Amino acid sequence: MKLLRVGAKGAERPAAIDEQGVLRDVSAVAAEIDGALLGDPVALGAVQRALASGTLPEVDAAARIGAPIARPGKVIGVGLNYTDHAAAIGAAIPERPVVFLKPGTTVSGPFDAIELPRDSAATDHEVELGVVLGRRLRDCPDAATALGAVGGYVTANDVTERNGIAGEPTWVKGKSFDTFTPIGPWLVTPDEVAQPQALSLQLWVNGEQRQAGSTGDMVSGVGEVLRYLSTLMTLEPGDLVLTGTPAGVAVSRPEPKPYLRDGDVVVVEVAGLGRQQTLATGVRG
Repeated sequence: MKLLRVGAKGAERPAAIDEQGVLRDVSAVAAEIDGALLGDPVALGAVQRALASGTLPEVDAAARIGAPIARPGKVIGVGLNYTDHAAAIGAAIPERPVVFLKPGTTVSGPFDAIELPRDSAATDHEVELGVVLGRRLRDCPDAATALGAVGGYVTANDVTERNGIAGEPTWVKGKSFDTFTPIGPWLVTPDEVAQPQALSLQLWVNGEQRQAGSTGDMVSGVGEVLRYLSTLMTLEPGDLVLTGTPAGVAVSRPEPKPYLRDGDVVVVEVAGLGRQQTLATGVRG
């Protein structure tokens, strides 16, 4: 299924796309698109049957589409997880996944604005495959078991303020601004993603393609990333994992580096997971 949340910020309601491509309100059978729903096969089955019946109300096509998962308990990022990206920025491929955390307040909808930080001059884009947990995962023994805990996949942009990273002991300052994790438009359940390691990822800024890659180029695949993370922390249903970005980010390009500026239009797509379009807004100091 393709699950969504629609409506004004803070008042989104659950929705889904039926087999005819019609957007339907599923609030009669699901209170929210969250970890509780993704971890409950019975509840998911009820949504699927109701959607197939064709009787659920249609959603106005002009309705705002919010983030397709209610605010995650954790947003976990993985850095330097694509060989071409590491090479482009002159970094060695790490022996183990590089892990960082982002607050849930960074999560925003697929068509919401990216709010550039005050006095920023180096806000960068990173198209990524986002993975939402559907089952609790702790000290998982192998990648195959970990992959079975996936509740859904989303298109994501791990927006990064590079000036908040340079010279800092962690990446927190560059990753934590509000709106720095646009996700969606849909959360696609695993039954519709036959091979998560064979998805193309693309990103454009003002119509110019900046990034193009494949999840097949990950250093650590989805299952291995989740297995490793589960040895560091307990992953809960609804947690969001950002699995890394391919080459093409602004920091790796020649001077003057094309960081995001007020008015830039950023389009991000992962094959089968939908396309998002966001507007960078804010005045540089």
